[in-house]
Amino acid sequence: MSRMYIDSHCHINFPELAERLPAVLDRMRENQVTHALCVCVDMPDLPQVLALAESQPNIYASVGVHPDYEDTPEPDVDELVRLADHPKVIAIGETGLDYFRLHGDLEWQRQRFRTHIRAARATGKPLIIHTRAASEDTIRILREERGGVQDGAPGGVMHCFTESLEVAQAAMELGFYISFSGIVTFKSAKDLQAVARAVPLERMLIETDSPYLAPVPFRGKTNEPGFVRHVGEFIATLRGEPVELIARHTTENFFRLFKLEAGAA
Repeated sequence: MSRMYIDSHCHINFPELAERLPAVLDRMRENQVTHALCVCVDMPDLPQVLALAESQPNIYASVGVHPDYEDTPEPDVDELVRLADHPKVIAIGETGLDYFRLHGDLEWQRQRFRTHIRAARATGKPLIIHTRAASEDTIRILREERGGVQDGAPGGVMHCFTESLEVAQAAMELGFYISFSGIVTFKSAKDLQAVARAVPLERMLIETDSPYLAPVPFRGKTNEPGFVRHVGEFIATLRGEPVELIARHTTENFFRLFKLEAGAA
C-alpha cells in the first residue's frame, strides 16, 4: 500500500519558507506529501497566499483573520464571501479564539469568530479553527451560530489541536475534524498523545503549522510541509497501526472535508 500525505495547515507564504519555495516543494515530493493548504492569517497577506496557490497545482488557500491579530483590517461577512469565491480557496480561516496570548476585553475576538462562522455558512466552505485556552467559548459560539453540520453548516477542522478529549468529542459532535501537528511528537505531550489514540481515524487530519512546531526529529528547526510525514508516522506508532492506514485516512479526510476530488491537483 502506497503512502500519501497531505499537510492540512501550513504557512508557506511566511518569509522563512517563501524565500526557498522550490526547495520546500521538492522536500514535499521527496516525502510523499502531495498537497498542502496554505492558510491565511490576515487580509494584507491574502494576495500573497492566493498568488502562491495559483502558482502551484497542489497548493490550496484559505481566507480569514487569525484571532491573535488585533490591529489589522477587519473583514465583514460579505467581504469574506467575496474573497472566498476563488477556485483555489477551499476554507474560511484561520479563525477562532485565543485567550492564551491576549487578555482584557476580547469581545472583538468573539465577534470576529462569529463573522467567520457566518461566512462559512454562506459559502459552504469549511472553517479552520484555532482555539487556545478558550475551548468553552469556542464550542459555545459554534453552537450559537449553528456552525455544526447538523445545522447545515459545512463543519471544519480544529487545527493544531492541543485541548482535551472532551473538547475533541464536542467538536466532532458538531462535525469537525481534529488535526494533529508536530506537538503530538513532543515527549511532554502525553495528554495530547492520549487524545490522538482516541480520535477515530475517520475524523483525523495531520498538519505542520509550518514554519512553526517542527516534529521530532526536527524540533527547534524551521518546520515545512514535507515534515508532516513524521507526524503521521508518530501517530501510527502511538496507535499501533500501520502508517499506511494513517496516511490513507488523513488524506481521504482532507479531500472529503474540503470537497475536492481524490487526487486532485
